[in-house]
Amino acid sequence: VLILRHALAPGTGDPADFTLGDCSTQRNLNDTGREQARAWKPFLAQQGINEARVFTSQWCRTRETAEAMNMGPVSDMPSLNSFFRDRQQGPKQTRQTIERVNALDHGAPVILVSHQVNITALAGIFPASNEGVILALPLSDNPRILARVTPSR
Repeated sequence: VLILRHALAPGTGDPADFTLGDCSTQRNLNDTGREQARAWKPFLAQQGINEARVFTSQWCRTRETAEAMNMGPVSDMPSLNSFFRDRQQGPKQTRQTIERVNALDHGAPVILVSHQVNITALAGIFPASNEGVILALPLSDNPRILARVTPSR
């Protein structure tokens, strides 16, 4: 499983008027972030991965990252939503992510596009924007970290 933090979206958290379905109220990718997200396709192709099952949080910056990767259809996984504003949701969402990923059938590689707080809660790593962590399956409360990766820009 590759779980990655969304590409560069300058700032921290979200504006006070944040609305989940309205990208104009959210922190979004800039041009550098879009370029970073597109860099995943050739990077993964060099590893022999040309398509994947891609899941994303419902934030616009994660969805845009996932879509720009161009690795396959993108599906929402609400447990990947940021809990930056409500840290009490962290353990529940982390458990849901572990259970959902472990319930997936064998098949194409899995890519999860999420947020720093989610990745830190799951893997104990504070990723940079557009940094990915490869985790061994099955996921657990203490997943085995296989690598940290970032495509060149």
